[in-house]
Amino acid sequence: MRIALLGDFDRATLSHWASETALYHAAARLGVTAEPRWIPTPAMASAGDVADALAGCDGVWGVPGGPFDSATGMLNGIAHARRARVPYLGTCAGFQYALIELSRNVLGLADADTAENKTDSSNVVITPVACPLPGRRMGKPAMSGTDGVQVVAGTRLAELYAGAADLSEEYFCNYETNAAFIPRWEAEAGLRIAARGGGGEMRAFELSDHPFFVATLFQPQRSSRSERPHPVILGFLRACGHDRSR
Repeated sequence: MRIALLGDFDRATLSHWASETALYHAAARLGVTAEPRWIPTPAMASAGDVADALAGCDGVWGVPGGPFDSATGMLNGIAHARRARVPYLGTCAGFQYALIELSRNVLGLADADTAENKTDSSNVVITPVACPLPGRRMGKPAMSGTDGVQVVAGTRLAELYAGAADLSEEYFCNYETNAAFIPRWEAEAGLRIAARGGGGEMRAFELSDHPFFVATLFQPQRSSRSERPHPVILGFLRACGHDRSR
C-alpha cells in the first residue's frame, strides 16, 4: 500500500522517522507491504496539482511539522482526502490543519488559521496550549511527554482501542484547539469528538460521514513498537487496504 505522508521531511525531526517506522510496524502485523511516500507541501500549493501529487496513494497521513513550507499545499492535500473519501490520518499538525481546512472549506471562514502562523485572522481556530504539561523538559514544547487521554465511547477511535477508555499518549506540540469553534464544527462539518484531555479538551476527532477520517493532537507514532503496533495506525492501514480492494 502506498501511503502519502503530507509534510516537509526533516531528518532532524524524530516524529518524521517515527511515522515511517510506525507504518512498518503496522504493515508487518497485518501481513502487507507499506510504502511511505513523502509529499512536500509546495507540490500541492496549486489546487490543480493535488490529484497528481497523490495519485496512486491508498491513504493520506498529515504528519507533524508545522509551520509548513506551504500551508496552502497542506490544506489542499487534506481537502483532497476529505472530498475524495481517501482514508486520512492526521497527527499533531495534521490534526490542527484538518481543523483549519474544515473551517475554511466547510464553515466558509476563509481566513481561518493557526496562531503559529502569526496571523491577524479574526478566526484563529488553533491557539497556544493553555496548560503546559507539568513534566515537560526545559526548552521543549508546552505539551511534550505523555498525558492522559479519555476516549469517547461509541466512536471509531474507541473501536480501534478495543473499548479502552483511559489511556496515556505522547505529545510534542505547542498548539491546541480553540474550543469556541467546536459547536460549529459539530453542527456544520460532521465533526465528532473522539477523545478528550483531562480538562475536557478535544484531543482527537473524526468525521462521521467519511470512511476513515481520524485526527489526533497526540502522536501515536511515537509510542508504536514492532511488538506492539499502535492501534490507531493499524486501523488506518486496514482502512487503506479496504479502500484499495473496492
